[in-house]
Amino acid sequence: MAETKEKKAGAKPAPKGAEGGKSKGKGQQKGDGVQVQAEHAGVGLPVPPPRLKLQYESAIRERLMSQFGFTNVHQVPTVSKIVVNCGVGEATKNAKVLDTIVSELAIITGQRPVRRKARKSIANFGLREGQEIGASVTLRGARMWEFLDRLITVAIPRVRDFRGLPTRGFDGRGNYTFGVKEQMIFPEINYDMVDKVHGMDITFVTTTNRDDVAVALLRQLGIPFKGDDRAAANKQSAAANS
Repeated sequence: MAETKEKKAGAKPAPKGAEGGKSKGKGQQKGDGVQVQAEHAGVGLPVPPPRLKLQYESAIRERLMSQFGFTNVHQVPTVSKIVVNCGVGEATKNAKVLDTIVSELAIITGQRPVRRKARKSIANFGLREGQEIGASVTLRGARMWEFLDRLITVAIPRVRDFRGLPTRGFDGRGNYTFGVKEQMIFPEINYDMVDKVHGMDITFVTTTNRDDVAVALLRQLGIPFKGDDRAAANKQSAAANS
């Protein structure tokens, strides 16, 4: 009896699943399997930052600081967002035209567009308040930098008879807007699948309220304005490709 009491007093409760390390082993196998699947799926792997953003942070920002005498790195302007807008007058008569433009904008920007509605009714244009008449996309972050890089290096050089972008598109507060006449300048658009040629407006919103600083920023990023060497180089490149 004494031995039995001593055994009961000194005995420790068996942990759940102690009968095997079997249940523990199953848990380890399950965890290992999830980890292997995550590794194969690329979950948790760091995504490299956009090429143009790295160029801005490593070289362009320092050049702008020395050019304008900025003493703090936070004073240096940058592009905060890019807005791609497309108005469709024919949408008042044919709603399918707007569906096509929405799908093309999604392909070009990699982001779902927002449909824009009329704010008021205009009888002369057959326009009713609340009617969908356009679409727009607002790009920020990495997607914005990737779009800007493709726009500068691929799309703009494909413009016919390109001689540089006009500088009159600045609004006096550091923002710049220019128009594109054809969506085919973007290589993502298949020419054979285009039903109708249409243009769009592209707006660069910067963190500065000075046009001269915004001009310098966009020039450093590679936007080819009229009279710049970059515009002439793009024109020669487009002529060689044609």
